[in-house]
Amino acid sequence: MRPPALADAARVSSLAGDYDVACMTGTIPHPYSEQMAGEWLTGARAGEEGVVFMIERDGTLIGCTGYRAFDPDHAELGYWIGKPYWGNGYATEAVRALIAHAFDADGFAYLKAGHFADNPRSERILRKLGFLALGGELRECAARGTTTDCLTYRLGRAEALANLRWP
Repeated sequence: MRPPALADAARVSSLAGDYDVACMTGTIPHPYSEQMAGEWLTGARAGEEGVVFMIERDGTLIGCTGYRAFDPDHAELGYWIGKPYWGNGYATEAVRALIAHAFDADGFAYLKAGHFADNPRSERILRKLGFLALGGELRECAARGTTTDCLTYRLGRAEALANLRWP
């Protein structure tokens, strides 16, 4: 994982702009132009998007992960992986590293995450990493242009320490 760079705009637009990726996120619109991705990256580099990391595999950008603090006790994390890289465990690996970073760097008591109800892949990732179901709510989805059922989860610091084996 590495910080975002303005040079990532074309790749972010291409990967995150794929409707199958964008429709599983709350904030990525579809279509998603390179200019829009560049504006988002500018904001991310300025800290306006919380903590953001680009996910690389063998020097190639394949996705993004990060979190936004809601108060000193917790943050909500999110992630996306480009469709050509689905099913290889990259999201699980990146989110595991993000969890360790969030607890170590910011001292949160817990983290939250959510996924749209029609995204079983994200459910498997979150459960594998020890997140426990909280419930459901409606959330906006920019790509779909509507509200969508979202399932929410929580991971406490103690559970993360026990399950993820980080210092």
